[in-house]
Amino acid sequence: MVTLYHHGSSVCAAKVRLALYEKEVEFDAKYIDILKGEQFDPEFLKINPKAVVPSLIHNGHILNESTLICEYIDEAFDGPALSPTDPVLRHKMRYWGQVLDVELHIACGVTTFVSCHRHIIKRLGPQGVEDFLNATPDQSVTSEWKDQKRRLIEMGFEAPDAENHIKTYDRYLQKMDDVLSESKWLSGDEYSLSDINMTPYINRLDMLSMSSLWEEDRPHLTRWFDQVKSRPYFDECILKWCPEDLTRDLKTFGAQSLPEVLAALGR
Repeated sequence: MVTLYHHGSSVCAAKVRLALYEKEVEFDAKYIDILKGEQFDPEFLKINPKAVVPSLIHNGHILNESTLICEYIDEAFDGPALSPTDPVLRHKMRYWGQVLDVELHIACGVTTFVSCHRHIIKRLGPQGVEDFLNATPDQSVTSEWKDQKRRLIEMGFEAPDAENHIKTYDRYLQKMDDVLSESKWLSGDEYSLSDINMTPYINRLDMLSMSSLWEEDRPHLTRWFDQVKSRPYFDECILKWCPEDLTRDLKTFGAQSLPEVLAALGR
């Protein structure tokens, strides 16, 4: 029995869903609305003390940390292999997992909050925003995420750490384009966990109406994302789970924020 706790806008949850679909693993989906604070429910905190998604339960075992969950899925279930057998290519695959965990995930979180999610959370009203922020554990996405979320919601693009994270995001777009100039996929010529891990992070910018960040001058990344979108499970596990109102908010607020993102990048 496989149970996945997830949310439609969570990039980490999206990559785990994609791994499950690619391996054709049936699972029971439990939706946690992280924009309404459902991740702070005491019962969910027993599953994930960081109050984040995703969490996977398999045969009674609780699995957290999405990059590790994806590797577990590849190893624990039958289906197409999602990791290269060649040690050099496997190292390249793991590089992208480390990139996400060390730098890119928080850059994505900051970019998403300043561009869109701060506007959604403000709909909770002043007291609702305070309750939302105060409920965040001291150790969440990072040890600084609780205070960082407050700055991002209150200050938006003027938050002191916003510009650097946007630049980090853009730097990895260029890194992907460079790597993809020499291979079909991120870890060679076979689709792997590196592509699964990175898909939600590029799709996030696409849903924020920011695809011009690669479509205008990064042809190899453009080609890769076109390949990704043509895979059989992309719509089913990436787009389907994002509610219509959230999809609309990402598109609308993202388009409104694009000039500020470009300004942060000096464009």
